[in-house]
Amino acid sequence: MHLSEVTHPNQLHGLSIHQLKQIARQMREKHLQTVATSGGHLGPGLGVVELTLALYQTLDLDRDKVIWDVGHQAYPHKMITGRYHRFHTLRQKDGIAGYLKRCESKFDHFGAGHASTSISAALGMALARDAKGDNYKTVAVIGDGALTGGMALEAINHAGHLPKTNLLVVLNDNEMSISPNVGAIPRYLNKMRLSDPVQFITDNLEEQFKHLPFVGESLSPELARVKEGMKRLAVPKVGAVFEELGFTYIGPVDGHNLEELIATFQQAHKIIGPVLVHVATTKGKGYEIAEKDQVGYHAQSPFNLTTGKAIPSSKPKPPAYAKVFAHTLVKLAENNPKIIGITAAMATGTGLDKLQAKLPKQYIDVGIAEQHAVTLAAGLACEGMRPVVAIYSTFLQRAYDQIIHDICIQNLPVFFCMDRAGIVGADGPTHQGMYDIAYLRCIPNMVLMAPKDEAELQQMLVTGVNYTAGPIAMRYPRGNGYGVPLMEEGWEGLPIGRAEILRQGDDVLLLGYGTMVYPAMQVAEILSEHGIEATVINARFAKPLDTELIAPLAKKIGRVVTLEEGCVIGGFGSAVAESLLDNDVVVPVKRIGIPDILVDHAEPNESKADLGLMPAQIADQIRTAFFKQQLTTVS
Repeated sequence: MHLSEVTHPNQLHGLSIHQLKQIARQMREKHLQTVATSGGHLGPGLGVVELTLALYQTLDLDRDKVIWDVGHQAYPHKMITGRYHRFHTLRQKDGIAGYLKRCESKFDHFGAGHASTSISAALGMALARDAKGDNYKTVAVIGDGALTGGMALEAINHAGHLPKTNLLVVLNDNEMSISPNVGAIPRYLNKMRLSDPVQFITDNLEEQFKHLPFVGESLSPELARVKEGMKRLAVPKVGAVFEELGFTYIGPVDGHNLEELIATFQQAHKIIGPVLVHVATTKGKGYEIAEKDQVGYHAQSPFNLTTGKAIPSSKPKPPAYAKVFAHTLVKLAENNPKIIGITAAMATGTGLDKLQAKLPKQYIDVGIAEQHAVTLAAGLACEGMRPVVAIYSTFLQRAYDQIIHDICIQNLPVFFCMDRAGIVGADGPTHQGMYDIAYLRCIPNMVLMAPKDEAELQQMLVTGVNYTAGPIAMRYPRGNGYGVPLMEEGWEGLPIGRAEILRQGDDVLLLGYGTMVYPAMQVAEILSEHGIEATVINARFAKPLDTELIAPLAKKIGRVVTLEEGCVIGGFGSAVAESLLDNDVVVPVKRIGIPDILVDHAEPNESKADLGLMPAQIADQIRTAFFKQQLTTVS
């Protein structure tokens, strides 16, 4: 059977190990070809090919439910659940999503973009099953660092308290999240693999076998399996932690040995109560380049399969915001030992790996634990340090209570740097940074700012690390800047709550925030071609707003348009409208931003076009809203 013929996972039933190995090889080929062409997550899916095939051969997927964590490791799952022939559209507009999505397939039982959710969701489904008197199997596959998240540990704690609730947790232990895993639990799992008894057997058992008659230099498959079994027996009570928490522990199991995996899963399904199968896998398995560089090949832009090198763009690009952020933070930290950079398992994505390399004592990675990262920063701030918490906008949502309870109520000077704010493209609705303006501006004591370009980002970094009156947050986008000159020395911060006028006109007032400032300037140029002159303001701060500047201009001009790359409900435009009303300035206000919808995966400009956020579209909206008479005259 060829992989292309598999449209339902139950078709794996009855296939021989040889046939499954062929499908595994085809999965990796398809995976590599697709990601090399269009980009996407690479290492995680390559590591779970055999795990997926073995698990699914032991289940009836018309009834049983598999809930995956960090959905980017579920590419093999997508290939054998009816999406092989569309897999080449991965992460493209109207194509296959890069994460699990309930509306995409009946086999995607739970949406998963953020980590550490699978055990909670699977336990909920198992309890619902028991309440309804049903008997299907419920399996949570967790891994790629997700076990470092507190939510996963909460779910394990609860599940272990339910000895009659059948739940299988498969731990995909590849020793990695995006970067090497952080924390005591991953260290304990590594000790299972690398404890002294195991190392002793690894070093000596094979040598002893070689001296047996007829064995010689190479081990037979049978003796190799004996060796692996004895290695596991040599580790006393390796599953003690999980068993003490109420789970039956099995493992560690070789995650690339189909025979062993199938036998283990069959055994696990027979056990009453919660079971944890510990599967040891290699991230990037089957692609040597990815195996050697598991951090770099966690995800890739389009690349050459032979060399592994990224396909260069046709022309040089300005530096990415994350790169400018990292470079500037390192420079600031070199002169201020109180600056501590904090990441939640996203060192490379946020750029904090540069701080780690240069100033390791001023760098902390907490693992996939955003709640802990925020309260840890609060503790640092209490003792006079300058914590810089670099977390993607979408992931900071996970620490909302800590932001309110531990930071803002105590008015602690913690600096939040939110990368990937706004439309992020191919990662889709789970990763769009749409909500940070709205969810942060309603909290007392919080200051919000957003740079118009990479040079202003540098100024805001200086502003943030020097601001000691309370918490402050900066949002900035994914991708490259505009190529404006960067500052290498003599950096100065910005006055809190002060905007700047970039262009003057008497017909309409355009207020741009962050990434929408340059588009606002383009809109003004388009309007000027139609005889409409605009004043353009770079707001810089959503909180506090520069009401002293904005209110008089709004009253004088009489037409206001706000532009933001965030949700319009409760966002920057709402802040402007509220401020004007509070100051008795009653003028028409048109808010332009992300409407009350989920933005799916696509190239950012494709999404912006669909949302009416391209400059020409915005200009048309403004003319329709405020200058209908001119439109009628022209027509």
